[in-house]
Amino acid sequence: MSTADPAPIRILIVDDHPVVRDGLRGMFAGDPLFDVIGEAADGEEAITLAQTRRPDVVLMDLRMPGVDGATAIRRLGELGNPARVLVLTTYDSDTDVVPALEAGATGYLLKDTPREELRRAIQAAHRGESVLAPSVTTRLVGQLRNPVRAQDALSDRELEVLKLIAAGETNRGAAARLFISEATVKTHLLHIYAKLDVNDRAAAVATAFERGLLRSSRT
Repeated sequence: MSTADPAPIRILIVDDHPVVRDGLRGMFAGDPLFDVIGEAADGEEAITLAQTRRPDVVLMDLRMPGVDGATAIRRLGELGNPARVLVLTTYDSDTDVVPALEAGATGYLLKDTPREELRRAIQAAHRGESVLAPSVTTRLVGQLRNPVRAQDALSDRELEVLKLIAAGETNRGAAARLFISEATVKTHLLHIYAKLDVNDRAAAVATAFERGLLRSSRT
């Protein structure tokens, strides 16, 4: 590799099935853009390897024995580990998607993702960009646009996100301020839109002020 070439993206593969790990490692073998620096069979091992080997991107399965993927993602965030976590799983149910994104995953893809799309997603995750499988986006939007009871209140974290958006922060800026991923901010915004029965951030801020959820900083 010449000095002009960028350093390869360091990848940690986390999956409880050896055949999946072998397949992913083989996919990246010989590719100068990627370097698989380790494999883990469960969340606990993933945390240990992520702390010692410092990958750039973690490809994380969710349903594993012992410590599951969502728990591992949350614990890595609590430890201040800078690795971006890209979920790669078979499941796209609400009970899988939302906890993983709320835990701090940068993106969420399914295992039938084509090779080139996965390569691009890893590069995007490395840049800090959120990546969601189309089916995941559709499911999230569909779920959150269902009628929500008026008494459903915004959570503390949702209020924190909304306050930052009202102050002019971008999704990326809010993510940095709250030490969460941009994908997590987007998930919180979808929840906010559904609870306030609005379609965009401007309407959410306006409605929040009208309902007294936000207060002007002016005296």
